[in-house]
Amino acid sequence: MSKSAQLSTRKSAAVARGVGTRGIYALRAENAELWDADGLRFLDFAAGIAVNNTGHRHPRVMAAVAEQAQAFTHTCFHVAPYESYISLAERLNAATPGDFSKKTMLVTTGAEAVENAVKMARAFTGRSGVIAFSGAFHGRTLLGMALTGKVAPYKKGFGAMPPEIVHAPFPNAFHGVTEAEALGHLERLFASSVDPERVAAIIIEPVQGEGGFNIAPFSFLRALREICDRHGIVLIADEVQAGMARTGRMFGFDHSGVAPDLVTMAKGLAGGFPLSAVTGRAEIVDAPNPGGVGGTYAGNPLAVAAAHAVLDVIAEEDLCARAAEIGEAIRARLTQIAARQGMECIGEVRGLGAMNAFELVMDRASNAPDAALTAAIVAEAEARGLILLSCGTRYNVIRLLPPLTIPMGQLHEALDIIEASIEAATMK
Repeated sequence: MSKSAQLSTRKSAAVARGVGTRGIYALRAENAELWDADGLRFLDFAAGIAVNNTGHRHPRVMAAVAEQAQAFTHTCFHVAPYESYISLAERLNAATPGDFSKKTMLVTTGAEAVENAVKMARAFTGRSGVIAFSGAFHGRTLLGMALTGKVAPYKKGFGAMPPEIVHAPFPNAFHGVTEAEALGHLERLFASSVDPERVAAIIIEPVQGEGGFNIAPFSFLRALREICDRHGIVLIADEVQAGMARTGRMFGFDHSGVAPDLVTMAKGLAGGFPLSAVTGRAEIVDAPNPGGVGGTYAGNPLAVAAAHAVLDVIAEEDLCARAAEIGEAIRARLTQIAARQGMECIGEVRGLGAMNAFELVMDRASNAPDAALTAAIVAEAEARGLILLSCGTRYNVIRLLPPLTIPMGQLHEALDIIEASIEAATMK
């Protein structure tokens, strides 16, 4: 029995069934490559779900963490604060969209960042309602999954959700929802279902992650800014997956030319170490009373050191430009594949920067989802040494998340595997 098979047996016996996993048991990783327990090499187009934007074990990140570990690993910022947390807050205040006074709080996970952003919005406005969007993903905590616009597996079987959370349609032309229709539905919500004067926040991903890498039209984000300004609503940008140079700009909202009131970030922020943040208008971030936000591990010093190194790497290696270059290469190759005879299963190729996906359909006339083919392509790619992830509310989208530091030779090697995997899966 292989080591991976042994680990799979042990996992089934010891680990909660609800913790979904793949069959790749990691032994070591470097930049865009990962080796499993049996020594098999994989190119990693998951990057820990957009965590390793700077690649596995970037030397700058590893050195920063090692240096911090020689000083201290934990004091709890609430008990004995430290300069590195303060200086990271200063850097995030400067990096996020918007020319206004800002403040930052650090926590540990993306879901924590989202929950604290909602708490800030509620404390600031004195309101309790929140509007999210269909296809959204905002975490697995009780509030996070209530905000999430996908039932299975995130909400299924978990009972009643928190009240005063409403979902509006996300504009998605491929799925038949125009921007005008999405805005019209939002206005109808205000007229029929929720008083805008009770809405504390609207939360949106500039590019939906789990929902299928659906890109919010920049004009739609600008319209949301106007709606929020008109009704005194806090606009929250969930940049957990789209942020940290992934879309070719530091944050996805940067493409729209307008600034949200609050930005949540995590994943790529600390290069593989658990860290998240809420950054935004100082008066909103300051709305909760002292002690109302935070946490024992919030802003862990090792993760903070890693985040400083990540910001340095993004700037010094110009990873925003690198993301744009990677994305152009991916979309060009996928578009070329989709144009071939027999590749009508590829309904759409889409992406922004290095956040790209292709959607699999039964046929382009109906755009009916082909979840089985999607799973088959992912399995074929894994057998050929490439880690891919699926997503989408219809389970028929394959997302591509290579590290922004991937060598171009490895990028093209991965694209060759994708093409061969699509061909093999469609022939079965």
